[in-house]
Amino acid sequence: MSAETCGFVGVGRMGGPMTARLIDAGRTVCVHDSSATAREAVRQRGATLKASAAAVADLADTVFLSLPNPDIVKQAVLGPGGVIEGRRVKRVVDFSTIGPITAAAVAEALAARGIDYVDAPVSGGVAGATQGTLAVMVACPKPVYESLEALLAIFGKTFHLGEKPGQAQTMKLANNLLAAAALVVSSEAMVMGVKAGLDPKVMLDVINAGSGRNSATQDKFPRAILPGTFDFGFATGLSYKDVRLCVDEAESLGVPMVVGAAVREMLAITNAAYGADSDFTSVCRLVESWGGVQVRG
Repeated sequence: MSAETCGFVGVGRMGGPMTARLIDAGRTVCVHDSSATAREAVRQRGATLKASAAAVADLADTVFLSLPNPDIVKQAVLGPGGVIEGRRVKRVVDFSTIGPITAAAVAEALAARGIDYVDAPVSGGVAGATQGTLAVMVACPKPVYESLEALLAIFGKTFHLGEKPGQAQTMKLANNLLAAAALVVSSEAMVMGVKAGLDPKVMLDVINAGSGRNSATQDKFPRAILPGTFDFGFATGLSYKDVRLCVDEAESLGVPMVVGAAVREMLAITNAAYGADSDFTSVCRLVESWGGVQVRG
């Protein structure tokens, strides 16, 4: 394969469409994923399948990761058959949300082998991954960032947040805490209004024309809660993981996170009630069950 070959480990809900964008941009891409369904979807788009992360890293200078949690990232990078064993890889660009502690540990292990780690979590969901409109938060040495900037632009708008691994993770955790908090408190407000006899669609019109508007009232309620589909596209288990990581990081820094802890507990209860694979908009289902009404339009 040519020097333009890119590797991608984790080609599921986010990694799949991101791989497709690389292929559409003219890149040769080799991939690895534990899911046969995910592998087949990108194979049909033109990706070459490999039996391990190490095999991907044997062929690609740059290996991208999009994996669900810290343990899976550590296994895919540092475990047997991991990226670190690859003979060609020069840099690992990690789109996963894993928290600063894991990012720093993975970066240190890769650095010992002369491999750059690029902390690069993304925000914007599956739609952003498909359309190339993600916010790509990047922490790595500036020369490494500059060498990758054009490649990262395939996925969306890039933001260089610093040179220390974990700084981009901190930014992503802050972002996801705010998104989850908006959903939780908006669910409480909407259920209260409906129980008082207000029309939920009119409520959203008023909120979105006023000072209470937020990402949940503008997007998640109209798309996934009012229709009762609860299919916005982000799993409860992942949202709970992100907020838990955020609160843990805040505590390690000595920053009180009273509201964040409450959001974490609401997601923990939603996770227990509806399962980790449920959509995180199910938090409104939880509040509805407590209030005895449904927010539908």
